[in-house]
Amino acid sequence: MENTVVFDEPLTAEGCSGHLSSVEDAIFVIGGKWKLKIIIVLQENGNIRFNELQRNISGISARVLSNELKDLELNGFVKRVVHAEQTPVIVEYISTDYSKTLKPVIMALSDWGRKHKNNIREDVF
Repeated sequence: MENTVVFDEPLTAEGCSGHLSSVEDAIFVIGGKWKLKIIIVLQENGNIRFNELQRNISGISARVLSNELKDLELNGFVKRVVHAEQTPVIVEYISTDYSKTLKPVIMALSDWGRKHKNNIREDVF
């Protein structure tokens, strides 16, 4: 294979375990079918209301979106802003600065996904 992972130091069992643990933590927080899609839509659109967010993510139910937004808010990726001074009350969701730290990860996943799809098409395997 042309792409190999090069570590700064020789990988020990302890180091490997640490990397696996870190990846597990990351996947736990942003894994699943919807979380990265929600983060991407929020980053592209700025302030967005619930129904508009749901329209931008095809196939997600209101219940699932609500639960995912709560999880993302608990982990600091989304901020929920309530405009109570307006009637009816308006609720918007905003991507936090912390969620923007995922941009390199999202871009790397996007690049990898594109290459993988091309490999499948070209029957590299």
